[in-house]
Amino acid sequence: MKKLLFTFFLILPFLTSAQEKPNIIFIMLDDLGWTDVGCYGSKFIDTPHIDKLAKGGMKFTDFYAAGAICSPTRCAVQSGQNQARIGITAHIPGHWRPFEKVQTPMVPMALPKDIVTVGEALKSSGYSTGYIGKWHLGGKGFNPEDQGYTYSRVISGPHLPGKYRIINLKNVEKPQKGQYRTDFEADLSIKFIKENKEKPFFLTVSPYAVHIPLGAMSDKVEKYRKKAKETGMKLPHPVYAAMVEHSDDMVGRIVASLEELKIRNKTMIVFTSDNGGLYRRYDYNPDVDDDVTTLAPLRGEKGNLYEGGVRIPLIINYPDKIKAGLVTSEPAISYDFFPTFASLAGAKLPENQTIDGVDLSPLFDAPQKSLNRDALHWHLPHYHHGRPSSSIRSGEWKFIEYLDGSGDVELFNLTKDIGETKNLASVNRGVLAKLKQELNDWRIEVGARMPLQNPSYDPKRAHEWWSRRNSKPVESKKRKAFPPTEKDL
Repeated sequence: MKKLLFTFFLILPFLTSAQEKPNIIFIMLDDLGWTDVGCYGSKFIDTPHIDKLAKGGMKFTDFYAAGAICSPTRCAVQSGQNQARIGITAHIPGHWRPFEKVQTPMVPMALPKDIVTVGEALKSSGYSTGYIGKWHLGGKGFNPEDQGYTYSRVISGPHLPGKYRIINLKNVEKPQKGQYRTDFEADLSIKFIKENKEKPFFLTVSPYAVHIPLGAMSDKVEKYRKKAKETGMKLPHPVYAAMVEHSDDMVGRIVASLEELKIRNKTMIVFTSDNGGLYRRYDYNPDVDDDVTTLAPLRGEKGNLYEGGVRIPLIINYPDKIKAGLVTSEPAISYDFFPTFASLAGAKLPENQTIDGVDLSPLFDAPQKSLNRDALHWHLPHYHHGRPSSSIRSGEWKFIEYLDGSGDVELFNLTKDIGETKNLASVNRGVLAKLKQELNDWRIEVGARMPLQNPSYDPKRAHEWWSRRNSKPVESKKRKAFPPTEKDL
């Protein structure tokens, strides 16, 4: 009997550890470029806290946003599906070019209520759920508090003090006077963590940073202006660099709170972006020097399906399960978060909802392991920072098909040409035909909405952008990147 008891007590700690559910903090920046943090190659921006997460955990070299713009990726994260199934393939409410060659599809104005979100799945598994920051998946009646998040603080407005606020809720926390937005989002995050430290929690932190309009506090901006003069670097923009560092400060404060509460080791932190970085906005005014960042060595930017538009950072740090310093080159994508979080939380996947993602946790022990997935797909049937298009990545091959009636196609070997400089469509016709057929079959399977020939096509007006919010033309305005002045504070 004593021997049995002794054996039981020996294995009890392992049983407890195996059954313990991790806290999960999901941090998703807005428009962060693939190389704009130190551990992904930035020599200009200081990101010590984000770099420390990578050094102590796992870095993904070939991770992709499900969409090249924000709402599609956010839809994919919440649903576990490729957003083409739901139709949210542009940002809500979107913009369009009414006199171009093709009419682009309308998008739903909100994530449908019948979609089971990752928040709802984890809540049903006993998790406290919180959402802080940008939502962009619908307004009143369709916010996080309506989609499985008990603590919801959706923040509207840009980064600078006095320019942002919590929406739809009364009598909630307010920022301190002169407080930068990511500092306020850090305050809200720490508050949620402290109030829920006794049980498993799932917290999404989704700052508006580093989205335009550019705005950062003057001390950091001045630091990078001096650095730009010393190095001769024209990009990234000093204000943008300061915004990234503000975000890094936020990460550092969240990690410090976990350490103070002694729950760091059992908390998984996931750090990523919602799409690729922005080089230049679509309505760029050449009179204003507000180019944002360089995506080199990648081609393209936010709003198109080249690697610069969809390849993004992903760091997963979980001391209890992931060894320090791991790197994986296995391709993965935003809709993989849902099944990964559900697996770790012991949550059931929804029975009547297709889940396109796969569980990433097998990579935590074996970063060279294959996820045994045939391909990744993207569908962007809209004019944004490029033409309407769809694409597929299968192994080393990337195929892009344009949907504007041109018949244009592109084929790249990403292993040999990460910058997508050599179109091999006329050389590797067998690969081209195979991927074109697979992409078309996938679009049919998911019911992807396609552009249609435009009877109002007018080549003289094809360049005009119109807003779906007010059905009026989008005017190019002179903009200035700036730090706050005393007036702003």
